[in-house]
Amino acid sequence: MNPEWRARYEVAIAAAQEAGKLALGHFDTGIAVEWKQDHSPVTLADKGAEALLRGQLLGKFPKDGFLGEESGDTPGSSGFRWIIDPIDGTRSFVRGVPIWATLVGLEYKGETIAGVVFLPATGLTYRALRGDGVFRNDRPIHVSTVPNLDEAHLFYSSISWFLKAGCEKQFLELVKKTERQRGFGDFYGFVLVAQGSGELMVEHGVHVWDLGAIKPIVEEAGGRLTDWTGKPDITRPDVLASNGILHEQALSYLKNTN
Repeated sequence: MNPEWRARYEVAIAAAQEAGKLALGHFDTGIAVEWKQDHSPVTLADKGAEALLRGQLLGKFPKDGFLGEESGDTPGSSGFRWIIDPIDGTRSFVRGVPIWATLVGLEYKGETIAGVVFLPATGLTYRALRGDGVFRNDRPIHVSTVPNLDEAHLFYSSISWFLKAGCEKQFLELVKKTERQRGFGDFYGFVLVAQGSGELMVEHGVHVWDLGAIKPIVEEAGGRLTDWTGKPDITRPDVLASNGILHEQALSYLKNTN
C-alpha cells in the first residue's frame, strides 16, 4: 500500500470524526440558518466543521489541494486534493433529522482514492481506501448480489430534483421495475447500497463534494458509481450507484434523459 495514501487516509478518519463531533454540538439546538444563492442552507456548524477540516488536513499536508463546499477550491502541488462536505444533509440537520454526515474524500491525480463518511448522531464511520476494502466502523461491508430489478430496492433523495431536471418520467419508469423504493437521500442511500441494504441509488442535483468520499466507498464494496451516461464522472449533477450487477439495466432507463 502506498504510504502517502495510507498516511492521509488515517488522518482523514480522525479529522472527519473530530469535525463531525463539532457539528453534533450544534445539532437540534435551534441554530440559525443562512440561505446561499443556490437556495441551499448553511449554518455555523457547516462553516466551523469545514474550517476544522481545512486546518487539520492542510496543517499536516500543506501542499495538497482542498475543495470544500463552503470555502471553494484551493489548488495544491502534491497531486492530492481533499474534497470536503462538512455536513452532507444540512436540510436534515437544521430540522432535527439525525441522518447527516461529515464527508472527506481524497483524490490523487484526479482519481478518487479514499473516502470517509462519519455519521455523528449514530457514531457510524464508513471508510474506504483503494485496494484496502471498505468498512462500517471495523466491519467489512459489500454490495448485495441481487440479480434482478424486480427484486431490487431503489433509493433516491427527493422527487423534486427529478422534476426540476425534467427527467421524472424516466425515473418513474425505473421505479416501476423495482421491488421497493425509499427516499434515503444525500449520502445515506449510497452507503446503504455499499453495505448491501439496497441495490440502486439514483440522484440528480449533486456536486463534486457530495460524491468525492462516496465513490471509493461504493467501488471498494464491489459496486459501481457513474453518471447517467455510464461514465465515472463525479462532476455532473446526475449519478447512479449500484451493486454493479444491475447497473447497465438501470442506466438503460436513465440514459434516455441525455
